[in-house]
Amino acid sequence: MTDSIIEFNNVWKEYGDNVVLERLNLGVKAGEFVSIVGASGCGKTTFLNLLLGTEQATRGEILLDGQPLNPEPGIERGIVFQRYSVFPHLTALENCMLGDEFAGSLTSLLLGRLAGKAKSAARERAMSMLEKVGLANAANRYPSELSGGMQQRLAIAQALLKQPRILLLDEPFGALDPGIRKDMHGLIGELWQEQQLTVFMITHDLSEGFHLGSRLWVFDKLRHDPQAPERFGAQVTFDIPLHHEHSSAAQMDQLATLPGTPKAAVLAAS
Repeated sequence: MTDSIIEFNNVWKEYGDNVVLERLNLGVKAGEFVSIVGASGCGKTTFLNLLLGTEQATRGEILLDGQPLNPEPGIERGIVFQRYSVFPHLTALENCMLGDEFAGSLTSLLLGRLAGKAKSAARERAMSMLEKVGLANAANRYPSELSGGMQQRLAIAQALLKQPRILLLDEPFGALDPGIRKDMHGLIGELWQEQQLTVFMITHDLSEGFHLGSRLWVFDKLRHDPQAPERFGAQVTFDIPLHHEHSSAAQMDQLATLPGTPKAAVLAAS
C-alpha cells in the first residue's frame, strides 16, 4: 500500500470490553472519494474520528504518507458535520476567516483578531472561498439569516479554507431538503475535483454514496456473539469501486442482498 495517502494497518478501537472496530487493513489513494455506509452504531463515526485525530487507535497504526498520523487534528484534515458547525455571533465572512485567526500568533488568537496585511490577506482568502461555494453575496449575513443549505455551504467553506488534503464528511447533507441536497451534491463533487481532495463521507443514503463516491465501504460485523454483542467489532465487509469499468456484477449482487439496500441504487452503480 505504499502508494496510499492513508493506510490502516490492523487497527482496532476498543472502549474497555466494548470492541467497536477490529482488524482494519485499508489503503486509500490520493484523490479517492470513499462513501461509507452501515447500520447505526457500527463504528462509522468512530472511524472518522480516528482519521480526524480526536480518537486514537487502541491497537495498530494509521499512516499518512507512510508516517504515523498526527494524533491531534491538523490543517491537512478538514471536517463537515451534519449540523451546521458555524458560530452564530459571527458573519459568514468572519466565520470563514476563523481558520486564519486560529493559525495566527498566540497574541492574535487570544485577541481573536488579525491586523494589517494579515487581516487583509485572510479576508481575501475567505471571500475567495465564499465565492467558490456561492456565498459571496451573503458574506455579511449572520447564520440566523442563512438557510440550512447556505449554512452548510459555509461549513464547507470553513473546512476548505486551509486547503486540507483530506476532507471528512459526517452525514453532511442529512438535515437538508431533497432539492437542496441535490445542489450540495453538485457543489461537493466540483470541489472534490477542483481541489484534488481525498474524501471520506459517511452517509445513510446508499444512493448518495453511489452518486458521489468513487469507492463504497460497507461497515458491518463479520463475527457475532449473541451472548456478548460487544465482544466483536465492525470491519469493512464490502469495498466496491464505483467506476463502471471496475465494478463487478458479483459485488453488486452481494451488496443487493444486504438488508435495506435499495435495488435501484445498486442498479444505478452497476
